[in-house]
Parts: sequence; structure tokens; C-alpha cells
Amino acid sequence: MDDKLEYRQAQVEKYKKDLLPLLKYLPYFESKAGKKVSETYRGPEFTEHSMSIPVYDSSLMAFVKEAKNSAFIDKNYPYVYSRNHITTHEDEKKIIEKADLGNWNVLCGILSKYICGGQIRSTLWSEAVEFNIFYMVLAKMKEIIEYWDKPIEG
Repeated sequence: MDDKLEYRQAQVEKYKKDLLPLLKYLPYFESKAGKKVSETYRGPEFTEHSMSIPVYDSSLMAFVKEAKNSAFIDKNYPYVYSRNHITTHEDEKKIIEKADLGNWNVLCGILSKYICGGQIRSTLWSEAVEFNIFYMVLAKMKEIIEYWDKPIEG
């Protein structure tokens, strides 16, 4: 029994260390829920045949950069989606709400879909903000850590 407790505490400590830098973005995501966080660049040379280029909010880009370098990124996130039958934003939200320490990998998979997938299809970053996915994942991770450890200040 002590081995399980020690293992769980070690896990929680590791997750907490990796989560703390990302938590500073919680208020940002809370305030941006449902709002647009990108604009389309249209310079003076822009014509109807020009390719539009999205320009993102600097806080979002800072979060993406920090999250991309975190231990939470799972390049095999498509397996998390197929294994858990996640196909819609509603499915994501339901599984995030029910998640606990045993489902941490699912939270990481959802975060990874938007961070990694956004590097190919950048609209995913805006989508994750608009549908409150980034906020929900970070808030749930914080809730899980606080349940097994102590409240996180800030």
C-alpha cells in the first residue's frame, strides 16, 4: 500500500512541477473563452489571390510555446482520441470533466491535439480557446493536483 502512495505522490510532484508554468495562462483563457484570438493579416499588397496569414494573440503564442516544451505533450494523441471514442468538442468536455489522476494521459492527449495539431492546422489553437478546451484542461489538471497535494497559490 505504501508503494502505491509513494508512487502517486511522486507522480503528483512531477505533474505539479510541469504544470505550474502553464497555470499563469488560466486567467487569460478564462477571459478569452468564446472570443476570437486571431486576425488575418492583410498588408498593402494583399489581393484576392493572396494567401491569408493568421496573426495570433501574443499570450496564446507564448502558451503554445511553453506547452509544446512541457512533459504533457504526447505525439500519440490520436490513440487517446480513438481509444476513448472522442470525436467532438462535447466529447472532449465530458471526458475532461470526469478526469482524475488515472486519466491524466487523456488530458495530455487532448492538450497535445491542439498544441501539436495547431502546428499543422493553426486554426486549432483558436478553436481550443473559443471552445474553452485549453482552460478546461489546465483547470482540471490543477484540480487533480490540489486534490492529491495542497492548493496551488496564484
